[in-house]
Amino acid sequence: MKIVATVALLQLCLSATAEVSGNGSTETVLTAALGDVVLLPCYDVGTATPTLTTWMKDGREVIRGGGTSSSPSPAGQRLAVLPNGSLNINGATPGDEGIYLCNSTIGNISYVARVVLQVVSGPENVSISIGPATALSNGTLIAFRGTTVSFNCSGLSHPSQELRWSFTGASSNNESLVATSDSWLGFTIKDIQPSAQGVYSCRANNTISHQAVNMSTQLLVYYVPDRHPECMWVPAQDPSHIQFNCTWFGAYPTPTLRWAEEKGAGHVYASEVTASLSVTLNRSALHDNQTLKCMAQHLALAAGKKKSCSFTLKPPYPEGEPLAMAQETTSVTLTCTETASIPPADTTWRKGLQQEVIVPSSKYVLSEEGPAFKLTIHNISKDDEGIYFCRSENPLSVRELEVYLTVRTSSAYTGAIIGIFIAALIVGSAAIIAKTVYSSRHRICLGGGFGNVEEDRGDVLSLVESEDEHIFQDDVPRLPPLTNGCHTTLVQIHRIPSSDHEDAETAADTSPEQQEESVQTEEPADLVTF
Repeated sequence: MKIVATVALLQLCLSATAEVSGNGSTETVLTAALGDVVLLPCYDVGTATPTLTTWMKDGREVIRGGGTSSSPSPAGQRLAVLPNGSLNINGATPGDEGIYLCNSTIGNISYVARVVLQVVSGPENVSISIGPATALSNGTLIAFRGTTVSFNCSGLSHPSQELRWSFTGASSNNESLVATSDSWLGFTIKDIQPSAQGVYSCRANNTISHQAVNMSTQLLVYYVPDRHPECMWVPAQDPSHIQFNCTWFGAYPTPTLRWAEEKGAGHVYASEVTASLSVTLNRSALHDNQTLKCMAQHLALAAGKKKSCSFTLKPPYPEGEPLAMAQETTSVTLTCTETASIPPADTTWRKGLQQEVIVPSSKYVLSEEGPAFKLTIHNISKDDEGIYFCRSENPLSVRELEVYLTVRTSSAYTGAIIGIFIAALIVGSAAIIAKTVYSSRHRICLGGGFGNVEEDRGDVLSLVESEDEHIFQDDVPRLPPLTNGCHTTLVQIHRIPSSDHEDAETAADTSPEQQEESVQTEEPADLVTF
């Protein structure tokens, strides 16, 4: 079978046959694969058998045979001359390649045949390499966006070959990239992008035999977004439950997201290959200062580099003034501020110990200004007095701020005015007493106390002058002795007014000695008052 196949190959590869001379010379070009059996024709005219056939290669005889004279082949049994003069080469090698000349004699006629033999091989040892890249279990290669990837292809063919890289992707079909006739071909893609994802093929083609070998591999370009995942919460219908969402879009292939508790036991609540992961937790699984984290896992993340988002849970803490006051028929605004809760709390205003929910109306106006929750009460009456609750609730707990509202009537201000009047009266009386004490300070100090102020009235010498007679008080008592042992006598002279003439006569009738005696007191005298 192998000989038949070889003969068929020789017939197909017969590229030219031409007559060289009138004696029947021919020329044939043959192509044989390495290791094949090759038959080089010499004489193919009629049925006569040549008496002698000589084969020469490159001017040197390699074998002769035919008729009764035949010589062994220099290459042993690998070369042989057939009865019709053809040269049989068993297992062609690169050394068999060359120009062969056949000289065959039939009687007196000589025939010359020229055969050009080409021994081809390959393509063989064809291989490709793409890197840096990571191989999956199915042979697919992975490169990461932004890296520099090199593509190499090599192969062996004799006597010549062509190497060619081609690409088939989402936007192109069998696009030729580069080609060469060398045994190696390579190129580089810098900052590779997802558009470079596809199938890369290297084709090695023997230009003589046109035998070709194709090698292909699929290259995937993995990538992740530069941003971190986004963590958010969605209030559930039950305020004691909450849904936590984590999204991380823009990664290829789909990442793995995981909700877990960062501290403590690190309990994992959910883990899934998805770009959006949700988990619903109730109040029993949550506590103050608890940190929940969403971690993203992906092959495109460098070692040690993490992408995550997290938040720390905080209970609500409403703040505000616990007391408020308003007058009847006016308006008042109660304010409550809540900024501490994570997730944000639902804050409402309620009234009374039963905590009835306040419904917005023309009397009760609810408003929000940033973190401040305001309740405005219009046309206040005594019925509005009482306790109000600013109630904040998030999935962790419920906390309330109590505000007591006092409503004042107009009569309350009358009492205040009376109180102010009494206070002013007391202050005025105290001022008068103080002034009185201050004006009598010398008596209080010299007389030894408040009790001697009245007794001073007995220590007065009164001299009264009238028209008819002079009245003298002979007995002049002394003031009580002081603590220092000294005595003080107080003398007062009271004159009854009269005409200037009578005054002059009275003064003339009184001798200087009498005047001196009347005003002189026992020594030592401390104080004399005229």
